[in-house]
Amino acid sequence: MPFPQERPRRMRRNEALRSLVRETTLAPDDLVWPLFVVPGAKVRNPVRSMPGVFQLSVDELVAEAQQGLEAGVRSVILFGVPEHKDDVGSGAYDDDGIIPRAVRALKAKVPGLVVMTDVCMCEYTDHGHCGVLKPPRVGGPGQDLQVDNDLTLPLLAREAVAHARAGADVVAPSDMMDGRVAAIRRALDENGFGEVPILSYAAKFAGAFYGPFRDAAESAPREGPGVPKDRKGYQMDPANWREALREVALDVAEGADMVRVKPAVPYLDIVRLVRDRFDLPVAAYHVSGEYAMIKAAAEKGWIDGDRVMLETLLCIRRAGADLVLTYHARDAAQLLTGKRR
Repeated sequence: MPFPQERPRRMRRNEALRSLVRETTLAPDDLVWPLFVVPGAKVRNPVRSMPGVFQLSVDELVAEAQQGLEAGVRSVILFGVPEHKDDVGSGAYDDDGIIPRAVRALKAKVPGLVVMTDVCMCEYTDHGHCGVLKPPRVGGPGQDLQVDNDLTLPLLAREAVAHARAGADVVAPSDMMDGRVAAIRRALDENGFGEVPILSYAAKFAGAFYGPFRDAAESAPREGPGVPKDRKGYQMDPANWREALREVALDVAEGADMVRVKPAVPYLDIVRLVRDRFDLPVAAYHVSGEYAMIKAAAEKGWIDGDRVMLETLLCIRRAGADLVLTYHARDAAQLLTGKRR
């Protein structure tokens, strides 16, 4: 007997029926809110390319995180802008650096909040790259300086330990250096922080969606003689999906507790592949450029910003992400819980 054409529509007739058979859900607990912290007091600098996002001093950060928690966002990830930058990013692993100070304040004043920290060097180096630079190999191709993978690993490990010592619940290396998960896991364990999990940026692509973030974190590669103009030498080629799976497998083998794909929407195929092949929790980062495009189109009146935002986040979840890092987190939580209509 032919399949009646009207049958699929029967379960779409009203919201109660649609909710009954909905396959994917989106809730505030699924969201992680990226926040930017800077030195000073009473600082709330708007990020020009990210409407609604601010650079925050520690006191303002605490207030912002509290508002997010009240809206239902129970997890944040911190990015820091230090007082000074140098060629080895020493502010990244300073026990009294901007991120340890922020972590201690949040743990003391916003109980119940999960505090994750970004572990990378780009915000702290004066050249804006994610590791220590070294001269090119004699006789090798090109004249640019290069990131020294192996010299960077112990610095990343020191940074992760500094964050854990301050009270971070999760450390999240985003540098894409080879072997950094193993180095960080070993350092955490040796310093008595074996219970601190690692959320690895396992498949981070060298795409064009990060520009607004670099405004907020003041982390764009510096223009200058010999300094690589981009991060294609260590972040992933957007063309490669098999390589992404290899990168994830390496981080899992080194001890990652969770893995992440970045960016999110242009790489939903990667999210699905990772979800299908690995049993660990999978996160996806809905990055600054993705956020800015929704905001810009909404401000122009070209789209319904709230609906597009929630649909986008739901689709990231549908692709297989257990967690979604998004600058929309507080607004989305308020809409999902009816606290903003």
